Amino acid sequence: MEALTDLKAILHSKRANIYYLDKCRVMQKDGRVLYLTEETSEKQYWNIPIANTTCILLGTGTSITQAAVRMLASAGVLIGFSGGGGTPLIAANEVEWLSPQNEYRPTEYIQGWMAFWFDEQKRLEVAKQFQTLRIEYMKQVWKKDRDLHAEGFSIETPGLTQAIERFQNRIRTTPNVTDLLLSEAQFTKALYKIATTQTKQTKFTRDFDPQDTANAFLNHGNYLAYGLAATTLWVLGIPHGFAVMHGKTRRGALVFDVADLIKDTLILPWAFICAKEGATEQEFRQQCLQNFTQHKALDFMFNAVKKMSKEGAQL
Repeated sequence: MEALTDLKAILHSKRANIYYLDKCRVMQKDGRVLYLTEETSEKQYWNIPIANTTCILLGTGTSITQAAVRMLASAGVLIGFSGGGGTPLIAANEVEWLSPQNEYRPTEYIQGWMAFWFDEQKRLEVAKQFQTLRIEYMKQVWKKDRDLHAEGFSIETPGLTQAIERFQNRIRTTPNVTDLLLSEAQFTKALYKIATTQTKQTKFTRDFDPQDTANAFLNHGNYLAYGLAATTLWVLGIPHGFAVMHGKTRRGALVFDVADLIKDTLILPWAFICAKEGATEQEFRQQCLQNFTQHKALDFMFNAVKKMSKEGAQL
């Protein structure tokens, strides 16, 4: 069996794998975590490289053994139970993840976070900085991603520069979190308009109980981003309840705040592109995971949260 030190060899910020599993049994066998699928002729076992995995979503028709959970926890892998296709997450009615119980994580980041969190004005300033980082990440990725350029998404896409400038102006002048949330919603709405124009899906309306492929892909991709966000916060030792933007409307809302750093950049355009191309859920998921790796999404989320913890404490 692999030693605990071996399992921790890959930093969380460098891990490449997210799994969505359905209609299978997850178990521990010979010191490894496997999932078992029932084929028509024989049973097939597939290995999960837990030392290089951030989180696992267990969909419909799945079960997991206590021994498997113990090994996943020892490697710092978060577990979530979801409906079919990765949504909704149903470990609870809100975004909740079954976190490994490791009490030897760093304390410096939660201490830095708490140094500003109880001050409403400082929380607002950190929320504004989160939104600024979100925009900078979008500019960086959409400027250089050739696959997005081929689909009509770039920093020069008509309407994008104006939408970003409007949002940046509102970030600077907004007096409270409520107004900042409204400005964020208007920015995302502008991005939906750009995406529908570029993919010629003009009848799109955002629906969290979707009947169309684009909405289903948005939900699915967002839950993958929530997995990365939950992993980031767990590793840094910051509880999900200490949000800077969504805290008044969502339990575990800091997951939403951190996931927002990458959702519009990496999930939103590809949800519309893959819907236009008639991609399957698995193909869309693979595209999202490729984006996360290519653009170092987890690294960016770790650095952003660490930066805000350090700078927020000095406000």
